[in-house]
Amino acid sequence: MNEGRPLLEVRDLRAGFGANTVLHGLTYTVHEGEFASILGLNGAGKSVSLKVVGGVVPAWSGTITLDGADITSMGAEQRVQHGLAHVPQGRQVFPELTIEQNLRLGAYTLRRRERGLYDARLASVLERFPRLGERREQAAGTLSGGEQAMLAVGRALMSDPKLILVDEATAGLAPRVIEGLFEILRDVNRSGVTILMVEQNVTFALRISDQVHIMQRGQIVYDGEVEALDRDRVAALLGVGRLLGSHVEAAASARSAVGETPQRTKKAARRTTRKATPKKATPKKAAASKKTATSKKAATSKETGTPRKKAAAPKKKATPKKKAAPKKKAAPKVKAAPKKKAAPKKGAKTSRTSGGRAR
Repeated sequence: MNEGRPLLEVRDLRAGFGANTVLHGLTYTVHEGEFASILGLNGAGKSVSLKVVGGVVPAWSGTITLDGADITSMGAEQRVQHGLAHVPQGRQVFPELTIEQNLRLGAYTLRRRERGLYDARLASVLERFPRLGERREQAAGTLSGGEQAMLAVGRALMSDPKLILVDEATAGLAPRVIEGLFEILRDVNRSGVTILMVEQNVTFALRISDQVHIMQRGQIVYDGEVEALDRDRVAALLGVGRLLGSHVEAAASARSAVGETPQRTKKAARRTTRKATPKKATPKKAAASKKTATSKKAATSKETGTPRKKAAAPKKKATPKKKAAPKKKAAPKVKAAPKKKAAPKKGAKTSRTSGGRAR
């Protein structure tokens, strides 16, 4: 794309935390009216780069230029005044405040600059997001994830920005909600607002973006328009395999097609994916085919009379365990010998004998 003039220019940016350097000379450009995305593996420094551009984390060296003005040393509030807005990771709405109060906070610098514009800006955002208008007095913490994402984008729009930084917009959202967020962001971009998005959902980013920057270890290692991307190189850098190629093709065709809806684009991507990845036989099917082949061979050998191969010798039966020898019966107890009668007393015997002799 690159038809507009450069709106955001980041040059040789270095930043980090304590002794740890995260950004090692980061350089890229975002043009006016563009939808650009920064992709990369976990730990590449994507979210940190947005925080440095937004003024949340200070830059150690390098320059950040927004619409021709050097904002490197400005605070976050001053950058918002220059036309920068930030949708942070996790949406970060104020849960105890109402929807309208959250939106009012987004217009903090606008109200200070031109107080009369606030009502018109609020009406414009609520018209864009009618669901927020219906629940404007409801606490933000009671909203669903998709509604909070809607509120975070609406809050960013309240400052009337030139550029919106969007950090991990799809994180934690259901596929149906992501589809709605796709429409919201694309609609905002078409209204003339430039968007720079950090995203882990590669398919989502490729579908919606004009320009992609791929980041590794705090540096941009590859970038280009979505239609012109080398899909093999993108797949290798992001470590997502061959499936990514079909998504690049689908994204390119979707952007060139007129009146293409997200649902149709999704179906086209699925069809391309199916063509790109050959089906592998499942283990169950493979086992079934082996059985069929074996039975066919057996049938053929019966018909032709060819001797069958000897079946493998049956496994030897396990020798039964020897029965334990029966316990020996306990020998019967020997009866105690009868006690001998006590011998008569000698005196008695003598008397009997002597009596006999007398007879």
